[in-house]
Amino acid sequence: MLTLAGITKAYGERVLFADATLQVNRGERIGLVGPNGAGKSTLFSIILGELTPDAGNVTMERGVQLGYLPQESAPVGDETVVELATAVTPEYTRLRRILKAWEADHPVEALHPEDIHDDVHDRFNELGGYRLEAKAKQILAGLGFRGSDFERPAREMSGGWVMRAHLARLLVMEPDLLLLDEPTNHLDLDALLWFQDYLRDYPGAILVISHDREFLNRLVGSIVEIRQSKLLRYTGNYDDYLVQREAHEQQLLAAFKHQEREIARLMEFVNRFRAKNTKAAQAQSKLRQIERMEKIEAPSGAEAKVDFRFPQPQRSGQRVITLQGIHHAYGSNVVYRGMDFQAERGQRMVLVGPNGAGKSTLLKILAGVIVPQAGTRTLGHNVKAGYYSQYRVDMLNPERSVLEEALDTPQRVTEQFVRTLLGCFLFRGDDVFKRVSVLSGGEKSRLALVKLLLDPPNLLLMDEPTTHLDMSSIDALAYALDQFEGTLIFISHDVYFIRALATHVVHVNAGRLTLYPGGYDYYLEKSGAGSARAGLTAGARLAQAPARAAASSSVRDRREQKRLEAEQRQERSRRRRAQKEIVQRLEKEIEELEARQRELTAELENPETYTKPGRAQQINRELLEVQERLPVLTAEWEAQASELEKMN
Repeated sequence: MLTLAGITKAYGERVLFADATLQVNRGERIGLVGPNGAGKSTLFSIILGELTPDAGNVTMERGVQLGYLPQESAPVGDETVVELATAVTPEYTRLRRILKAWEADHPVEALHPEDIHDDVHDRFNELGGYRLEAKAKQILAGLGFRGSDFERPAREMSGGWVMRAHLARLLVMEPDLLLLDEPTNHLDLDALLWFQDYLRDYPGAILVISHDREFLNRLVGSIVEIRQSKLLRYTGNYDDYLVQREAHEQQLLAAFKHQEREIARLMEFVNRFRAKNTKAAQAQSKLRQIERMEKIEAPSGAEAKVDFRFPQPQRSGQRVITLQGIHHAYGSNVVYRGMDFQAERGQRMVLVGPNGAGKSTLLKILAGVIVPQAGTRTLGHNVKAGYYSQYRVDMLNPERSVLEEALDTPQRVTEQFVRTLLGCFLFRGDDVFKRVSVLSGGEKSRLALVKLLLDPPNLLLMDEPTTHLDMSSIDALAYALDQFEGTLIFISHDVYFIRALATHVVHVNAGRLTLYPGGYDYYLEKSGAGSARAGLTAGARLAQAPARAAASSSVRDRREQKRLEAEQRQERSRRRRAQKEIVQRLEKEIEELEARQRELTAELENPETYTKPGRAQQINRELLEVQERLPVLTAEWEAQASELEKMN
């Protein structure tokens, strides 16, 4: 359906693609991944014909229709939400307006003579008619729109809702190939789950850029990675891709090291014997052998991991925050009645539950942003609370640059440290000199996040902190929060992020809080949730699950938690020791093989060896066995050493 052959694209000395190739077949679901700035959006622009490659060809089957959802700022005019969602062709939109005007006895749209004809209905029905509109409304509802929103002018809605309407338009159109650039950024969890399920049955092909690992795991059948200016394709979902990439890296590294050792061995012979008349011909032969080798390029390795120490807050008392008898309602909608809650120092707690259950309200009550209509909020000794949400950016100074704003912190940090941290959150190069006033909403959210990490409170409350971040930035945030020595309470629909951090799960539903004193997998097991993503929005059906109510979090719960944590520490220590023994055994074997290789090579280079019949052949056979065994052992050592490093 779509073929990219030999694509090359560069901006000055920066080469994004060099002889890159990709084929997309009908019905395929492909995830496009790579670090920020690798060229993912550029590739979309080349496919769409908005950019011309410096070399190579883009070939598409005749009649193939493309649909594209940009990451930000899709256009909107005077149309209503449903008109935007049904804007599959200009003709359909025009005919729909004519018919709506006739139905309303206000035929303003039909005053032109060319509009006065009997076949308007026929042509409208040919284009899909009201069947298309019904489909659009169904999709809009799935994406979170209420029926009362359908006839609202789209420009009255926020940018996120406009993007949802454009997404609905693409799903109504059903193009042969959907190009989606971070489509989940503007979706809440219920809409995301609906969208994910809808795409499983989508009749066309999908090429998607997304930072959401769980979304890619559920949707795609292959991953295309932009790496070293190439498009590398892996079969399976995102988790499968990580395993395959690691294995590929280990194989490539082992082959590269083996070749480097072989070249060094040959060059040692050349340097030793090139000046001797009896060996000069052999030395030249070795040189030609090196020249004929197809050189293996050194693997670039994974993206550099964040590795620095973040500022830490002042230590708080054991009991960090307590809510008692909380009552809060929005008009007749009672969210909490007599609710109690408590968090202790060092807990990392995620709030889960269906949309509208009160998770964000609870977080705002904890932060002091909302004052409950009844009940008390009590902070513990030395507790300083800080609240982050993607919308809470009003504290930024619009006149400062990004760097100046980040440096405005009471903590003693260097400019280099701050610039490194800004880079982790996608402010790279000259981006740090941008004025805050010109930043997009997502950029301001990321800057607010950086400021929070530079001067963290000891009670950190976060609402969807991974929105607007790419995968490497999410890793950086998880790394920072994993070091955090205070108390963390957060809401997220990123399962990877939750699994990396949460030590406690609180299920919120119908004004009731239920505490699961373990990580996210513990919650899934005890609650009986159907899947990792479904567990985030599970409702009343979990009410009978064997969990402990947060209101009665007792000493027994804490003892049980401490026992579990002690057992986990002992198990981790045992696994580390066993893994260390494996690595040491492999190192010893490799050292012995390398020593034997040197002995055999030295013996081959000794002229006396050739005076013993058959000895040279015997040495060559043993040397070949050693050379074949070494890269296998080296690859195994690399994998086991990497596993040991993760355990430390």
